[in-house]
Amino acid sequence: MRLEAEEWITVFLLTCQGWSWDRDLQIIHADVRLEIDGDKLIDEPLCVDVGLPAMLLSLSENVEPNRWAAADQWQLMPFFCCGCGDPECRGYSFRVRHLGESCLELTELEEREQGEARELGAYKVPLAEYRPQVEAVARQYLQFIEGLDYRPYFADTVKVVRELLER
Repeated sequence: MRLEAEEWITVFLLTCQGWSWDRDLQIIHADVRLEIDGDKLIDEPLCVDVGLPAMLLSLSENVEPNRWAAADQWQLMPFFCCGCGDPECRGYSFRVRHLGESCLELTELEEREQGEARELGAYKVPLAEYRPQVEAVARQYLQFIEGLDYRPYFADTVKVVRELLER
């Protein structure tokens, strides 16, 4: 299915800056900003490593988050979560559905442990805008962790990020 340009969003902006490492919690933080068509969805310091594999997976596959999934179910993690690193505490959850080869639908969700997630907003995003910004965040992450004695809770985080980035 090919969507007409007027159905797509006009501005997609994802940045992560001010990277830091919490040695005690073994999590990576960054100042995350996500803006779509002038709507600021995220603008705060958050844990980025827990959901990074799921966000990278969304480049090629549909993803459906579950904040309460086990750590080894990395495909289900919200893209960003509370600074404590626990998605159950607070997470920024997004469903991604691919709409053909050149566009995806990014739906912001308010997940509930019991019942259906509530949709907060849905945006059609050109993959040509989404892909380079998600890949840039992954590359920044890999560069930042270089040389750290970093042992994430999901032990294969770095391996999965590298594999997905190479896809």
